[in-house]
Amino acid sequence: MSSAPLRVALVGYGLAGSVFHAPLIATTDGLVLDTVVTGNPERQAQARAEYPDVRLADRPDELWKRAGELDLVVVASPNRTHVPLATAALEAGLAVVVDKPVAGTAAEALALADLADERGLLLSVFQNRRWDNDFLTLRGLLERGELGEVWRFESRFERWRPSLKGGWRESGDPAEVGGLLYDLGSHLVDQALTLFGPAVSVYGELDARRPGAQVDDDAFVAITHAGGVRSHLWMSATTAQLGPRFRVLGSAAGYVKHGLDPQEADLRDGARPAPGEAWGAEPEAEWGVLGAGGDLRSVPTLPGDYPAYYAAVAAALRDGTAPPVTAREAAAALTVIEAAAASAREGRTVRLTPTA
Repeated sequence: MSSAPLRVALVGYGLAGSVFHAPLIATTDGLVLDTVVTGNPERQAQARAEYPDVRLADRPDELWKRAGELDLVVVASPNRTHVPLATAALEAGLAVVVDKPVAGTAAEALALADLADERGLLLSVFQNRRWDNDFLTLRGLLERGELGEVWRFESRFERWRPSLKGGWRESGDPAEVGGLLYDLGSHLVDQALTLFGPAVSVYGELDARRPGAQVDDDAFVAITHAGGVRSHLWMSATTAQLGPRFRVLGSAAGYVKHGLDPQEADLRDGARPAPGEAWGAEPEAEWGVLGAGGDLRSVPTLPGDYPAYYAAVAAALRDGTAPPVTAREAAAALTVIEAAAASAREGRTVRLTPTA
């Protein structure tokens, strides 16, 4: 492959496309944002204002006609479009990144993985929360054994949004793959599986609490991992007082961290990562606490690093290294999500057979 920048087409310019993908693609060495696909005139104008050299397309079909001019397609459109668009891109001979959760079912995610393998093409799922500052910090603590044997992992994405916002994420149409279990839950489950390995049992509670809510806006998932760790995961739009982002309890110590990684807020505010400049850092007042009993100390939070995702994608395309997140990993998370939904629906704990 030549040393020229890899040409990226971005499908979708809503929240995911404009706030996360476009800025990270445009600031990654070796990548260039070539095309933005959106049929919305306002979003087209926004894309052109933010990236004056970008090409615009109304429909994804326009990409397949000039697949030879592109190296990567990023699918950041609504969930219902992920599988058909990723399939079309792979069949056109293009590497693909798909926003989480990649598909509505684990079976669909595995079918995409098989297609990518058959075509010898990269397929990766955008799970940016693996590069959150608190997650990176916790992973380091675990690798150094500072908590001892971990017994319980508590993780929350909670918000106070008592009124519905509308849009496909709150639609009751199953084809939209809406609801918080699939939205925020895909992050929480992926993080739990990444840290503690495969699940052997899943219990779920799903509620639609706000007036007019058609899908879950308040959910809880309990996972028992093959290694014995229990993960308790909360995702909610109806939390009047927020709990800690992480509470992790082990035989030697616990770790408690409040607040959210600042990268999303920074990207929303127009900040952009740049070489040599600080990115993803938070003030000391927001650091987490490690220890047991009265022996507690603040732990510096590592900087968050969303840019690392697309840097790894670029390396995978150029050097053949492994993609940063695979579709098979996403399928494992979807298996847990499907089990949680079945548990909530049927009032039982769902047993799983862990896979490698």
